[in-house]
Amino acid sequence: MITLPTEELINKGIDCYTQGDLKKAQAFFNEVVEVDGRSIDAFFHLANIFHVKGEIGKAIKAFNKVLSLDPGHTDAAISLSVLYNDIGKYEEAKKVFNIANERVKTGGPTGELLEDSHVNKKFSLKHFEIAEMYMSYNRYDEALFEYNKSAALDIENYEIRVKIAKVYAKKGFISKAFEELRKLKNEQPSYIPARLALGILHYGNGNIIEAQAEWEKVLVKEPKNDEAKMYLNLAKTATETTL
Repeated sequence: MITLPTEELINKGIDCYTQGDLKKAQAFFNEVVEVDGRSIDAFFHLANIFHVKGEIGKAIKAFNKVLSLDPGHTDAAISLSVLYNDIGKYEEAKKVFNIANERVKTGGPTGELLEDSHVNKKFSLKHFEIAEMYMSYNRYDEALFEYNKSAALDIENYEIRVKIAKVYAKKGFISKAFEELRKLKNEQPSYIPARLALGILHYGNGNIIEAQAEWEKVLVKEPKNDEAKMYLNLAKTATETTL
């Protein structure tokens, strides 16, 4: 039996994880651990897989293993803190968070420590990654929960709000999806993805004229936006077919 180099195994595992094939991804990372029991990357990815699969005890153990090998692994610390918080172990979550937070702080003018603005964004990204994985398995309730946490931690990431609207649409809550996108569009008129998504939502619900209006506004702002052009052509074809 030919054993692949650990780096290649890790890359294959990451590819499988990205594609939503957790079973194969886990197999690759387990193979790495068998060869190298101190592989930080393998344990970190295994921890994330366990988290998504709901195997909380294994996830905690794997994240702690990463931190035992590399106490400065901020992403593992943040992930572990998020996990503890989700299961109600708030003191443990706070302890792990404080340790991680100390590593991304800068000194203030009088010597006090100031929290780096990137901390919340790191937490937000972790929730976003988990939400994306839930979406790949059509687990909409869990995805919505994670997206909302992600949005609350990074209010400048408007993509998350578009994702939230898409989850509402998947769940059949069309009015909620419209509400989310309209609110985002009004707050951020220049954010093109909100207008594109709103047009798609209109189109999917038979509101062809409203859809066209949104995509035309996109082209006013970005005349070379290929996505808006494609949707407009699609809408035009649908209108001609109807006529």
